[in-house]
This record gives sequence, C-alpha cells and structure tokens, in this order.
Amino acid sequence: MMGFLQKIRDSFKSVVEFVKDTRKELNNVSWPNRRELVSTTMVVIVAVFFFGFFLWVVDIIVSYTMDLVFRRLLR
Repeated sequence: MMGFLQKIRDSFKSVVEFVKDTRKELNNVSWPNRRELVSTTMVVIVAVFFFGFFLWVVDIIVSYTMDLVFRRLLR
C-alpha cells in the first residue's frame, strides 16, 4: 500500500514540476506583435491559395494527358 501511495506522490510531483517548467519556458518565448502576426498570416493565406491553384492546374494537365493516353490505348 505504501508503494502505491509513493507512486501517486511521485506522479503528482512530476506533474507539478512539468507545469512549472512549462510556464518558465513560455515566459522565454518571443511572442509576435499584432503587425507581425497579421503579416505572417497573410503570407500563409497567399501561399495556400497559390499552391492550391498550382496543384489544380497540374491536376487538369495530368487528367487531360491521361485522358489522351487512355483514348489511344482503347482504340
């Protein structure tokens, strides 16, 4: 029974230590200001749309090419 209680105490101490260390590390983080946040968010949104459009065009080209290949194979 004592071993079980000791394991619970050790687990609780580990959790408390983890929370303390996490809070200490979060204080060391360099958080962006509003201007930096908006700027980087816009870059991400533009990049997502650009790559989405790019992949859409590649998909159309590949689909058209595969259509041509299968039509010639099925003649």
